[in-house]
Amino acid sequence: MSGLDDLFREEASIPSATKRGDQAFNKEAWVQKKQELRQWTYDTIDTASLQIAQSGEGFQQYLDVQSRFDRYSVANALLILAQRPEATRIADFEGWKEQGVFIRRKETGFYILEPGESYKREDGSTAISYNPKRMFDISQTTALPKQEQNVMPDERAKIKALIERAPVPITMSDSLPSEMHALYQPDTRSIVIRRGLAAGDIFRALTQELAHAEMDKGNGQYARSESSLQAYCAAYMLSKQFGFSTSSFSFQRVPELLGKMEPQQLRKELTYMKEAAQPSIVRMNRQLSQQQRQAKRSEPTR
Repeated sequence: MSGLDDLFREEASIPSATKRGDQAFNKEAWVQKKQELRQWTYDTIDTASLQIAQSGEGFQQYLDVQSRFDRYSVANALLILAQRPEATRIADFEGWKEQGVFIRRKETGFYILEPGESYKREDGSTAISYNPKRMFDISQTTALPKQEQNVMPDERAKIKALIERAPVPITMSDSLPSEMHALYQPDTRSIVIRRGLAAGDIFRALTQELAHAEMDKGNGQYARSESSLQAYCAAYMLSKQFGFSTSSFSFQRVPELLGKMEPQQLRKELTYMKEAAQPSIVRMNRQLSQQQRQAKRSEPTR
């Protein structure tokens, strides 16, 4: 076997034919293979959905993956969990090649779904088809670990980024119950937080209450009891992503709360959790980037 085979992508094109009729046959086989692969991804997503709802540990592992890939859909986070749960940074063959990075020999990829063309359903509505896309984690490539050039923000900077331009006012209070660190108040559309908390407690409490604020659309349909799990999971994902301790979180009640749901219904719940966390993630990343740019501008020239 040639040592240059890894320069080519197996799925890059449909093989050309030299005999009449061969091209149609090959194309049909290629299309069939793609359809089977697409169905496999759908089946894998359903299976992974059911599996994570059966144990707190499995559910927490899903949240870990979704926190690392916050821009990816729930379905793709489930696909990553099922195939490459330790992945940290992924791209397709061409994406790595553009960065001057190549896939190691004998490495096998894994699949996610990417949007394809739109089409009309039988009822006249429009939908989007999704196609399997083979990806590779950075651990499967020739990329070398990068040295961090920017100083990692400290806890104070992260909390400042979290509360900057928050969707509701945040004030301090000494009147909260002893077991409560912070509370979102839907009647006043505000959050109160206990004075004197440690940084980790501040971050975990605020991310949870900010998630409640995001889920309250102001239409009278918000109920804290119905949003508690989503807000709790949003706080976990934010804490995990931004380096705060998650040792106080527990997901042992997940089988009781989610274990009897059908895959599609479960993914809706997972999407609510992701959407509850996303505004704070976007806001924090924007504010931390601004802080880093300002810090660079203030550095003395050499």
